[in-house]
Amino acid sequence: MSLILDSFWRAVAYCLHPRVIGLSLLPLVVLVGIAGGLGYFFWGDAVNTVFLWLESSALMATIGHWLQDMGMGGLRTALAPLLIIFAITPLLVVLVLFCVAVMMTPAIVRLVGRRRFASLEQKHGSSFVRGAFWSLGSMLLALVALVISVPLWAIPPLILVLPPLIWGWLTYRVMTFDALAEHASGEERHLIFKQHRGWLLLMGIATGYLGAAPSILWASGWLFAAMFPLLIPLAIWIYTLVFAFSSLWFAHYCLAALQQLRAEGRVTAVIS
Repeated sequence: MSLILDSFWRAVAYCLHPRVIGLSLLPLVVLVGIAGGLGYFFWGDAVNTVFLWLESSALMATIGHWLQDMGMGGLRTALAPLLIIFAITPLLVVLVLFCVAVMMTPAIVRLVGRRRFASLEQKHGSSFVRGAFWSLGSMLLALVALVISVPLWAIPPLILVLPPLIWGWLTYRVMTFDALAEHASGEERHLIFKQHRGWLLLMGIATGYLGAAPSILWASGWLFAAMFPLLIPLAIWIYTLVFAFSSLWFAHYCLAALQQLRAEGRVTAVIS
């Protein structure tokens, strides 16, 4: 219990580190850059295409006349840009978060290792390719579990339990593997997975619930179109901070557990 609390508060403190703050702002910079580039080359043509489609649609024509009668005719011209923004933003967010996830976790683990565990030997028990396959396999298993569990979500308590439990399992699998990839050998990694599975799963579930916070802002962005440009970047930034905190928490916990494991091994060797 002391290990999980110690790693928790260290993770909170490390969130204030300038490098971590910089990494958390990275998706916003990437998103603005990609959106700006796409807008520069394709925005005008895309708006004209969608506007012509809206004008040729009987349903949209009816909606346009209704808006005109309600004194909100200006919204008719704003429909085409809003539809484009609503359509392209989820794709951009998925792309950006995937890139940031690949770059952020290794950088955070190296930061924790350099500042707190500089004397901990790196045994490089896993390669990048193996880690990628581990993450992909874990993600596929989590998606299968989510699909199978969907009928149970109709039972009110279970919808608050099953998704965070599944995503918590996924988080614990991926984060633990990434945190130990450079420092632990294969045998040490398997042993830590076995000895600390309960606590690591609890950490994964806790961060899974924290990850629900950006979803509230995301939903608000869809409900309040006028605030969409503000709420979605804010949701992305909060999500990245949660991701950074999760990486820090697992890095501190797993590397401390590895340090204890090796210390116990040296003591055993001396006694024997």
